[in-house]
Amino acid sequence: PEFEVVNSAKALWTRSRSDVEADEYKEFYKHVSHDFQDPLSWSHNRVEGKLEYTSLLYLPRAAPFDMWNREAPRGLKLYVQRVFIMDEAEQFLPLYLRFIKGVIDSNDLPLNVSREILQQDERVTTIRNALTKRALNMLETLASKQPEDYQTFINEFGEVLKEGAGEDFANREAILKLLRFASTYVADEEKHVGLDDYVERMVDGQDKIYYLIAESFENARTSPHLEVFRKKGIEVLLLADRIDEWMMSSLHEYDGKAFQDVMRSDLELPGEEKGTDSEEETEQSPLTERIQAVLADSVETVRPSQRLTDSPACLVLGAHDPGAQMRRIMEATGQAMPESKPIFEYNADHPLLVRLDQEADEDRFKDLVLILFDQANLADGAPLKDASAYVTRLNQLLLALLSD
Repeated sequence: PEFEVVNSAKALWTRSRSDVEADEYKEFYKHVSHDFQDPLSWSHNRVEGKLEYTSLLYLPRAAPFDMWNREAPRGLKLYVQRVFIMDEAEQFLPLYLRFIKGVIDSNDLPLNVSREILQQDERVTTIRNALTKRALNMLETLASKQPEDYQTFINEFGEVLKEGAGEDFANREAILKLLRFASTYVADEEKHVGLDDYVERMVDGQDKIYYLIAESFENARTSPHLEVFRKKGIEVLLLADRIDEWMMSSLHEYDGKAFQDVMRSDLELPGEEKGTDSEEETEQSPLTERIQAVLADSVETVRPSQRLTDSPACLVLGAHDPGAQMRRIMEATGQAMPESKPIFEYNADHPLLVRLDQEADEDRFKDLVLILFDQANLADGAPLKDASAYVTRLNQLLLALLSD
């Protein structure tokens, strides 16, 4: 038979795949998964040759409640020569595909197989690699032929699939092709921009895929780091999932295009050369030195910005410093993170900075600089170290303005 209905003695199908109706596949899925919603897709395959096995993989419509518990039981229902062996054989699919439901019936494994034997058997490794590729092909087919259903999959399982981009090097390119992101190309936070779509829309001279990581979509969408990209019409991917920074730390390129974090100090824009003589001269300006003196304990350095057009200031990460999202994740697990300071960039053409450069009162100058620093932190979605001091400075500034 092609496959057996799990937990049911009522049906034993002996027909070929072409003879099985879609409704029968859906009914079988309910026995396999105990899920009464129809699956988004399924893949039924029989392999004959060096190894002989039959597999039936299903893509659920909704995520289970324990999806983020990586220790929860999961896996395919394993049969050997049509004899039921175990309910959750996790060795046949990688962890990032733990949402896949289904059955595998092998003619090559021994009937007395155990979980320990499965972990060491080369035949299991071969089947695992084949089933992983089949599952990814099933997703690719769904994305091309049923985009609305694929969007449902992304909304439910997109974050889990991102684990594979960081863990499965052999299939990384195929996984990246399946991922969807929010971006500055669209106004809403729906994740429906693929990397192939992004590459097609690249401007002339662009050779990098730009992205920004933030705590929320709203923080990403309104980030001051995007100002120069909007001015130049360059699309930026907006990443706000908790796994995004971990995933991007292991990715280097896609389709020959390097990934570039727009919040990093080593940002390079299309058609612009980094480190010109005029920039170096500006970095040594009196205003830079005055701001540096105020923020010496809080920042690595101070420099004029090439990425700001509307905002007065922003904070930039060092090229190899961990981001705020990664820092919070690691600290939550009890791991200490090395101390690092951001780079303070200011918009020399902004009216606030023009006025600040003319400020003769050093105490007032210091308060204004500290307000700009705290506002730059808030714009990135970071908490203030001393919120009451920020409120006090802001109130004093408001009183001074009202008294003028």
